[in-house]
Amino acid sequence: MVDQAAEFRREASMESRGTAARTVPLDALSDQQRDEAAAILMSALAHVPSAWHDVTSAKAEVAAFFDNPERFAIAAVDQGRLVGWIGAIRHSAHAWELHPLVVHPSHQRRRCGTLLVKALEATARQAGACTIWLGTDDDFGGTNLFGTDLYPHVLERLLRLEPVGTHPYTFFRRMGFSVVGVLPDADGIGRHDILMAKRI
Repeated sequence: MVDQAAEFRREASMESRGTAARTVPLDALSDQQRDEAAAILMSALAHVPSAWHDVTSAKAEVAAFFDNPERFAIAAVDQGRLVGWIGAIRHSAHAWELHPLVVHPSHQRRRCGTLLVKALEATARQAGACTIWLGTDDDFGGTNLFGTDLYPHVLERLLRLEPVGTHPYTFFRRMGFSVVGVLPDADGIGRHDILMAKRI
């Protein structure tokens, strides 16, 4: 088992646009910062219909990272202020699911997401995992797959995947993740979950 506290006490820093953030374990946050984690979950994903849109469900999602030994999370803190966090679900010793990655809107496009993904990768690698995977839903029109019927030639249609505006899969692709599949209609007809993975 990885000593997460020791892993994150060594400060991982990033400098961008005059902002410095460091990573800490989510369980090191104060009660106020835990509430901020729920608020960030809602604000960062406000455009995603299947995300958390009320305080009760957002707080329950944050709490799941304290109550479940298969889950853990890493926070990004900038001058004492929580600016983002990333979670992981350890489905097996070899493959971890990245879920979720959220960054406060004021800190998006400032390398905070990159910092968090790299911190998660380092922790998973140290624990002996070799793969991180994720699902990135398109239930809001972020790709050309939105609203289309993928059956019966699902993989053929997936090969034509392109962003329409902004979709998180482009960020994860830049981080070295590959599209490995799609779960058609995961969030309703024409609303698919794009599956991505990376060997670490």
